[in-house]
Amino acid sequence: MKIVFTNGCFDLLHAGHVRYLAHARSLGGKLIVGLNSDDSVRRLGKGPERPIVGQDERREVLLALRAVDEVHIFDDDTPLKLIQELRPDILVKGGDWPVEKIVGHEFVLSYGGKVLSLPFVEGNSTTSIVRKIMDGKAFL
Repeated sequence: MKIVFTNGCFDLLHAGHVRYLAHARSLGGKLIVGLNSDDSVRRLGKGPERPIVGQDERREVLLALRAVDEVHIFDDDTPLKLIQELRPDILVKGGDWPVEKIVGHEFVLSYGGKVLSLPFVEGNSTTSIVRKIMDGKAFL
């Protein structure tokens, strides 16, 4: 069974996330998600209001998706240690990440794994949702 790994904040889960995770899962027999801890999200500089949803609730929502088999919360700035522990067959990120910039790509390639940048779903981002809410245009 091929193990697929991806990671992210998944702060406000939206259709772009769901489509991306379903695509990632379709590449193998098991999808493992590395989830940035609350402290890790804050260090990423996504804004003072982030994360909006706490790590335990974000994990719970991800685990409720059919596509997701496991969720591991990590507190480091990158998921490299987690990738090294799990040794996934396939490492994926969204299309806004070129393969050579995906954390862990060299490690996964070193043992014959694959690293893929999946198509990005335009217009679907937590940042854009937050911006719409702040501008009072959330449901237009």
